[in-house]
Amino acid sequence: MRYLLISLTFLLVSCGSYPRKNDFQELGKSIEYVNNPYFSDKTKDYIYKAKIEAFDKSFGGIFIVKKLGPGHHRIVLTTEMGNKIFDFTLNRQSFRTNRIIPEMNKRILIKILKKDLKVLVREKSTAFMGYTKKRDTIWETRLDEETHYYFNKDQQLNKIIKVKGGKEKVEFIFSEINDNIVGQIQILHNKIPLKINLTAI
Repeated sequence: MRYLLISLTFLLVSCGSYPRKNDFQELGKSIEYVNNPYFSDKTKDYIYKAKIEAFDKSFGGIFIVKKLGPGHHRIVLTTEMGNKIFDFTLNRQSFRTNRIIPEMNKRILIKILKKDLKVLVREKSTAFMGYTKKRDTIWETRLDEETHYYFNKDQQLNKIIKVKGGKEKVEFIFSEINDNIVGQIQILHNKIPLKINLTAI
């Protein structure tokens, strides 16, 4: 029982350390959900020019996201000639690999891509706590038991940061935003050599 209490205390302290270390001012919980509007329109095909640097390999092509229904997306990366590099389907809690080239067909890489893409297209997440810092409003959420902070500036989502043990693990940076279309997306991993750059076409 004592070990359980110590572990729980450590968990609470480590989770809360990120806002403290970054001088966030507590706002409380004034909303129930945090929204990500960027891949939520069923009538649109979201098309980007992509560059992925994964470990010691580099991949480029056309990155396409299509919303098929609530919590249901198809995400495809093709070469300029139209050959599929990967083809994934995300449907609420499920993830299916429809196709992937052998060079990317590594279990650890697929697992990381799965987590990244789920964050990228997740439309609604439960808000646990709100904070402010300068012009940013920041919402703490959980996705698959992992803590993420959603940064909004002028009521527009411009960054998501995945945090573990009080440290930033992955950054999702959104820029050049117009009418809920993101012109530029960067996904940056701080502990592993993986970067994804997407530029709207």
